[in-house]
Amino acid sequence: MKFMKYLTTAAMLASMAFAAPASAQEKGLVGVAMPTKSSARWIADGDNMVKVLQERGYETDLQYAEDDVPNQLSQIENMIVKGAKVLVIASIDGTTLSDVLQQAADQGIKVIAYDRLIRDSANVDYYATFDNFQVGVLQAQSIVDGLKASGKEGPWHIELFGGSPDDNNAYFFYDGAMSVLQPMIDSGELVVGSGQTGMDKVATLRWDGATAQARMDALLSSTYADKRVDAVLSPYDGISIGILSSLKGVGYGSGDMPMPIVSGQDAEVPSVKSILAGEQYSTIFKDTRELAKVTVDMVDAVMGGKEPEVNDTKTYDNGVKVVPSYLLKPVVVNKDNWEEVLVGSGYYTADQIK
Repeated sequence: MKFMKYLTTAAMLASMAFAAPASAQEKGLVGVAMPTKSSARWIADGDNMVKVLQERGYETDLQYAEDDVPNQLSQIENMIVKGAKVLVIASIDGTTLSDVLQQAADQGIKVIAYDRLIRDSANVDYYATFDNFQVGVLQAQSIVDGLKASGKEGPWHIELFGGSPDDNNAYFFYDGAMSVLQPMIDSGELVVGSGQTGMDKVATLRWDGATAQARMDALLSSTYADKRVDAVLSPYDGISIGILSSLKGVGYGSGDMPMPIVSGQDAEVPSVKSILAGEQYSTIFKDTRELAKVTVDMVDAVMGGKEPEVNDTKTYDNGVKVVPSYLLKPVVVNKDNWEEVLVGSGYYTADQIK
């Protein structure tokens, strides 16, 4: 009897061992295309996505294209060939995917745009992102708050930086910020010393910090030789680091030249440390763990033949259709609340920041 008990137990364990992979195979493959590993936030996005997908029993194919558009196209084509049932795509250039998405549609593959809207294609089924207009509002409001708390009376000199012109989000960030800043520019409270406004003049290709630093260098030498810049609108932490490097290079943050109020986004560790050091003023936290869960909920729904939960059906027109979207709320982070928001939520440990 004891021998039979062992046999029964062994059989149960064997069946359990075979059940997990069979279940994952049955649920299918999900392709996850991310833009680059040069930003810590995209690494976190990819890791969170794979973690939640695998917990739900899916196979995953996670690829990073290192900001190379042909590379991303090739990676997505390979996911289609491998038999992916759903594609989750954070695009490098949201205008370049029409052909490969038609290939996906021809195979019955559903497509979820992840945090960056894919444009000019009817074959984008859903969009999971944050409220990107609100991101810009929060960035601008933090700048206004910082200026008012600085003790210096206005009018204040400000310079504007935008994100990459091939990323649809960049326009939402900029428009959100200008909804706050433009009335103050019109009233004379804020002065754009260089006169450079509009995404056609302030965009930063590929969100590149070195490109931003070079532009800030040029602005400082051409416009601010005899006056100070009081604030800089920066849409992303990597851009902020470049801007701050330029400012420090001409003496800001030392002696009688206080650091301008500089915004950011993504709460990357170097920028949080910069905030604590009194350099960058604020950043915007977007909890990618929550975005991963929302996205995988969408995957679950479409794989089950159901409609995913969305909370916006009007905002994100990609040029061909309005893409049903789920928007999460961003949170502004500064030296007063960083620990509560970032450490209290478990996103970072205190040791990572200090």
